[in-house]
Amino acid sequence: MKYLKTYPEKCNGCNVCMSVCAKLYFKEDNPEKSAIKVTAAGKNTFALTVCDQCRDCVSECPTMALTVSKQGVVMLNKSLCINCLACVAVCPTSTMMTVHGGLAPFKCIACDACVKECPTSALKIEIKEK
Repeated sequence: MKYLKTYPEKCNGCNVCMSVCAKLYFKEDNPEKSAIKVTAAGKNTFALTVCDQCRDCVSECPTMALTVSKQGVVMLNKSLCINCLACVAVCPTSTMMTVHGGLAPFKCIACDACVKECPTSALKIEIKEK
């Protein structure tokens, strides 16, 4: 299973990952439109929240718009999505989300764009057995 692994102890809170994600998928530098969230967790300490590919949303989707790729990544087929937001409601990490101006739910697909731009190596794409 492919997923985005976080190393919060390396994070400096620069938010480059959120900027990269929002620009890639929504063509704007808006951290609210990022699939990864960086939040302050203390003095010079940050929490990184991102989809862990748990698949709870897949079984909840009434139209089968959510599927699991060969790499183990939960993917959304927007043409099948009816925007019922059942996937958002069931997400245990609140990483399946809606964004202002978005037409469908949104989540991390482990694309690695943020990994390439992180100046502190606080993010890495990992593969683990199911």
